[in-house]
Amino acid sequence: MLMATALITHPDCLGHVTPPGHPEQVARLEAVLSALDGMDLIRVKAPLVAEDDLLRCHPQSYLNDLKRASPTSGWWALDPDTYMSQGTLTAAHRAVGAVIRGVDLVLAGDAANAFAAVRPPGHHAERETAMGFCLFGNVAIAAHYALEHHGLSRVAIVDFDVHHGNGTQALVEDDPRILYCSTHQMPFYPGTGRPSDTGPHDTIINVGLASGTGSKEFRAAMDRIVLPGIDAFSPQLLLISAGFDAHRDDPLAELNLTTEDFAWVTAKICDLADKHCAGRVVSALEGGYDLEALGERAAAHVGILRERGA
Repeated sequence: MLMATALITHPDCLGHVTPPGHPEQVARLEAVLSALDGMDLIRVKAPLVAEDDLLRCHPQSYLNDLKRASPTSGWWALDPDTYMSQGTLTAAHRAVGAVIRGVDLVLAGDAANAFAAVRPPGHHAERETAMGFCLFGNVAIAAHYALEHHGLSRVAIVDFDVHHGNGTQALVEDDPRILYCSTHQMPFYPGTGRPSDTGPHDTIINVGLASGTGSKEFRAAMDRIVLPGIDAFSPQLLLISAGFDAHRDDPLAELNLTTEDFAWVTAKICDLADKHCAGRVVSALEGGYDLEALGERAAAHVGILRERGA
């Protein structure tokens, strides 16, 4: 077995161009890739997702609507925050394809774990609604793919983006084989993710964090609520929605985490992966909008994955 970390990305993800001043910009992915450039990683080009895999979470009518909305020049606003350019649909197909490719690699033993450095992000995309910069449920689709294509029985998703992954929850909560865990600022966009919302099968763990929350409270919530929940679920694969916008320098949020917190939580997730699923972790980039620090946070996250996959 080749024990190493796969970095899965594609130049097409840079072809998703948003209007000037938009926070979800090409420079985000450039900053991440630059920070990872010197790391010893298995570098894999993200494939285009098969339409059948998109249909695991999104209806054909929605896929058709996005195709019709795709502009040949300029931008098309799907909502006040979410834009399409000429290259967006291809980028979004690569983003889902990257996370699925990561699942294939780690379940085949061709990589110990994987990080999908992609955009647009995915955790706000609902079944028939693009929102919050997201078109497709990248991680949710990969979870269903792991269950149906690879025959797994239990998959857990950890989402430490500062925003609640309303889309991911909506796309997985009806399947008792998927555990979804989210820590997020509350109250905050998109207004979902109440701790009392545990889903129809009690497979949803939502932890709301007050504005100003720092390292101590975040780590306590993980240690007290999220990590024990994952441990009890005993997943065969762990997926991460790796948003780095809970950092204290992020311009779009009000939590006070540090780069060390992202390394710490990654290590804790890897501990559970070692215990339950032979270390199999697939992580995908979500938010993070302070360009100066985004690469540093991503490098800390991937650095832990690489150490654990060595």
